[in-house]
Amino acid sequence: MDNQEIIDKLKDVLKLDEVHVMSDDGSHFQVIAVGELFADLSRVKKQQVIYAPLAEYIADNRIHALSIKTYTPTEWQRERKFMGL
Repeated sequence: MDNQEIIDKLKDVLKLDEVHVMSDDGSHFQVIAVGELFADLSRVKKQQVIYAPLAEYIADNRIHALSIKTYTPTEWQRERKFMGL
């Protein structure tokens, strides 16, 4: 599976400011999603928000493993500084 397919799917379904997807092998992915929609959600709900649009890809094994990090825009600004980006 292509990283851009995941980015497009998440951006089509969710109101996100930024989406970053990384993969070394095309089946194990790391997603970083940034949006205000995460502000009042629990950690579990944040994960569910990302999993829902990708459920078909997980079910048919195009996505074998998924690591998710979610941030509000303010949190992402702090995290980027911390990461040196």
